[in-house]
Amino acid sequence: MAVEQEYRIEVDSMGDVRVPATALYKAQTQRAVDNFPISGIRFPRTFIRALALVKAVAAAVNRDLGEMPGRMSEAIQAAASEVADGLHDDQFPVDIFQTGSGTSTNMNANEVIATLASGKLGSPVHPNDHVNMGQSSNDVIPTAIHVSAYLETASTTLPGLEQLRSTLIAKAESVDHVVKMGRTHLMDALPIRLSQELGGWAVQIAQGQQRVRASLSRISPLALGGTAIGTGVNAHPEFGPRVAKGLSAATGLPFISSRNYFASLSSQDAAVELSGQFKTVAVSMMKIANDLRWMNSGPIAGLGDIALPSLQPGSSIMPGKVNPVIPEAVAMVCAQVIGNDATVTVAGQSGNFQLNVMLPVVAHNLLESARLLGAAASVLADQAVAGFEANEDRARDLAERNPILVTALNPVIGYEKGAAVAKRAYAEGRRVKEVAAEDTDLSAEDLERLLDPLAMTEGGIAK
Repeated sequence: MAVEQEYRIEVDSMGDVRVPATALYKAQTQRAVDNFPISGIRFPRTFIRALALVKAVAAAVNRDLGEMPGRMSEAIQAAASEVADGLHDDQFPVDIFQTGSGTSTNMNANEVIATLASGKLGSPVHPNDHVNMGQSSNDVIPTAIHVSAYLETASTTLPGLEQLRSTLIAKAESVDHVVKMGRTHLMDALPIRLSQELGGWAVQIAQGQQRVRASLSRISPLALGGTAIGTGVNAHPEFGPRVAKGLSAATGLPFISSRNYFASLSSQDAAVELSGQFKTVAVSMMKIANDLRWMNSGPIAGLGDIALPSLQPGSSIMPGKVNPVIPEAVAMVCAQVIGNDATVTVAGQSGNFQLNVMLPVVAHNLLESARLLGAAASVLADQAVAGFEANEDRARDLAERNPILVTALNPVIGYEKGAAVAKRAYAEGRRVKEVAAEDTDLSAEDLERLLDPLAMTEGGIAK
């Protein structure tokens, strides 16, 4: 039989609230749990860590400014550090679909930290008066969004993208000798080296890294110190800059205090920008994933340029079938990130006067995109790019039989004559070289030189 839950009574400004007896949180958190039984989605670990770091550094700054007794500050710092380290994640039950300022989650942190700190201090620590000193949800939550977004991007997104970029470069070097059919409109085109194709992908990823890094300079400024509407009421004038400096020291990341709190509280433009860069990276990765799927297609009736690693059975009914599961999973991640960006974009428009009122959903979607992109890039690198095998003989044979090779003869015989040669070669199932030997005055040596697929691939990169 199920054990009946035991409760205690907590009191806030609205009256009595029944809270689970063992919960570290108090009345305001419980009200949010009762009010928002919507998705079951909670704030991610990185956000809770960032929020706790804000509380720890704020307590230290309040002590240094003479606003808080030293022992109380130390107790709050110790409690917040436990939260930052993930020791109390089960005490953060509030749904992300809640009050638009994120007040419920800010109070959740304040209450949990206050309970822990009270036990360490041996006397009461108040969630609002002490843990939230010099702060409001309106500057704490935007600050936590920036801190957590920078943390997740630096620890997950950028390393994953770098792994994919470097793996593409290494793989390109190993297949530089492989010539394959180029394709435009999904139709046969001029030859290309497999290394050139992979090199193009690597540049896409490198440019994505550059875009993301550039956006992080707008994530660095923090809203803390602006309090409720940006005027800084109830915060020491040095509070925001000192907390930013402390967070920078604690994380090793270049956080600074916002130069304009009104902008930082009322808008989420920096988050929208970073989300947009994630979307751009997702578009690049979707292209790479789909190209890998096409190139791997077959093995009999498809393109068959490459063979991706066989990782698992591909069908519950067709024995021996193997599917391109990694590119498919990555493509789904990219679709999710693109959708997340749409949500962040809409949420970014919800800055009504002095406060954005969709902060929780901005945090959730931005952090999910950062985490998914980094993880998917690593998986794509390790389990698809690094291990695929080029079908060299098939690729070269297709390239040499491609009627479009006649393009190389245009400067010599002209476009119209070239088209006639290509059409005859295609119609008769013969190589361009054979038909051109019959229909033009070019020597065998000239045709060998002009129609060499490998020689056609020498350009394409600025020296």
